[in-house]
Amino acid sequence: MQPALAAWLALSLLAGTGAEGMCGEPPAAPSRSIAAPQLSPEERLSPHMPESLRCDACHAIAFQIEEQLRRAEGKVGRKALSESDYVEVLERSCSQGWESYGVQELNGEKRLAGPGLPSQEPMSVMVTGGPWPSRLSKMCHGYVGEQGEAQIYGAHRRGPAAVRELLCHGEKGACAGGKAGGPSPPKALQNEL
Repeated sequence: MQPALAAWLALSLLAGTGAEGMCGEPPAAPSRSIAAPQLSPEERLSPHMPESLRCDACHAIAFQIEEQLRRAEGKVGRKALSESDYVEVLERSCSQGWESYGVQELNGEKRLAGPGLPSQEPMSVMVTGGPWPSRLSKMCHGYVGEQGEAQIYGAHRRGPAAVRELLCHGEKGACAGGKAGGPSPPKALQNEL
């Protein structure tokens, strides 16, 4: 029996009939194609954060401010920071590199992605760098200038959600009312004298 098996194996190899012929080709791995988000001219070129991404940007800024203040307080034993310390921390928060943030497209909607923002689709392309870091830095400095360091630090001391609420969801916040991705409601017309 063994000589017959050896002869059959030798003849099969010489004839070129190997496992491929008997079993067929191995299945091809499924391929996926993921395109980068298509950015509009405003999204690519404007120095300002596009309106549709301002709420996400505000949440990213609030997260970074909270993280920086929490770390600074951890270094002093969770005590309240002095005014000069929290002013310095807020300046550092806004001046940091924002390179870990970028834009992803999910179900046809562009969203800002990065630390402190809701997780996005793991199989997607994120466009980072370019105008996004400077836009986030400018927005952060704008919030600190508008709200004031003392008010932001006071919100931080009240709890983690208070900074987000102050910056993003207040009356003029980026996530207030119709600003969270949709058009702003029309302004009421003023009567002329």
